[in-house]
Amino acid sequence: MAEVAAAPRAALVREVAEGLGRAQPELPAKFFYDERGSRLFEEITRLPEYYLTRTERALLEQWMPEWVASLAPRALVELGAGSAEKTRTVLDAMIAAGSGQVYVPVDVSAEFLDQTARRIRATYPALRVMPAVADFTTAFALPADVPAPTLHAFLGSTIGNFTPGDAAALLRRVRARMGGGDRFLMGVDLRKDPARIEAAYNDAAGVTAEFNRNLLRVVNALAGADFDPDAWEHRAFYNRAEHWIEMHLVSARAQTVTLPDGAAFAFAAGDTIRTEISAKHDRGSVEAMFGAAGLRIERWETDAEGLYAILLGAPA
Repeated sequence: MAEVAAAPRAALVREVAEGLGRAQPELPAKFFYDERGSRLFEEITRLPEYYLTRTERALLEQWMPEWVASLAPRALVELGAGSAEKTRTVLDAMIAAGSGQVYVPVDVSAEFLDQTARRIRATYPALRVMPAVADFTTAFALPADVPAPTLHAFLGSTIGNFTPGDAAALLRRVRARMGGGDRFLMGVDLRKDPARIEAAYNDAAGVTAEFNRNLLRVVNALAGADFDPDAWEHRAFYNRAEHWIEMHLVSARAQTVTLPDGAAFAFAAGDTIRTEISAKHDRGSVEAMFGAAGLRIERWETDAEGLYAILLGAPA
């Protein structure tokens, strides 16, 4: 299952209890990504309402050949690799430039990551693929023999899942691994009409709703909770003050959830558990994050509608 399964159950129980005990109960978004959750997310990226993935892909196709040719990275380290479909444009550019030697996909779901590594090896037989199962929301290890210069990538606007402070902390961890010739490639969803954003997280087919409820199944499996996923409903809305989408699970009835240590949490009908934020950025907010992490923006490109940006960061 997910990499978090390797953690001691007691630690996971404490983490879940701490989140459920907050004034606004929360569960960590990393619990989305068992194998089923990873597949559901890949399905989300193909939905008509979900503009983010196709817009990012178009930008990568437009700019990666030029960027990679100038940087000549020998390795690509990708945080949150998933299926690596979005990554193929980067790898193609590295191979075309004659520099690509190593790909290190980093993800929390071991099973999904193994499948991704097999597919990438089949497509790029000359590329050394070194998967790293890790929860990159905390300190994590990478293989020791990654060649430089390295292109570190964090695509899919995943940086939006972090508060500004947590995002800066993550970027500092990446910056600490970077040499002077390394670069950081990131995709960010930009601020726009909230209705356009909300539609992307409330798809008509209900895939995002199922993805959200799947988190409870993963918490049950890994932390021994007794959630009834069918007793929770999906809700996503744009928080204008914070410039982020919030995803919640809404209790459909009065219920109590218990953990293996005996802790019990009562929910009335209508009570919610927040499962994700997805912050939307502009250039100023990204510059602030980068500045706090010791990075600077070297390249910044958006699509014609201003929906999305890809950027290159360099050590400040």
